[in-house]
Amino acid sequence: MMEDRWLSVDEIAVYLGIKRDTVYRWISERNLPGHKIGRLWKFRKEEIDEWVRTGGANEPETANETFKNRKRET
Repeated sequence: MMEDRWLSVDEIAVYLGIKRDTVYRWISERNLPGHKIGRLWKFRKEEIDEWVRTGGANEPETANETFKNRKRET
């Protein structure tokens, strides 16, 4: 039977191997899938796994990297 429960910010931080502050930053900057229940953020492990699989956890390109990549293409 699959465990089906909501995980806390602390549990997701441990699961992903990141700091608690990073969880909050990724919610706003990388669209980490979470659900606000009252004042608390809660997460589904399946949604987090899918987000990671589809590249959500990848580092976004900096403006400098984008410039370098475009320069290479020309």
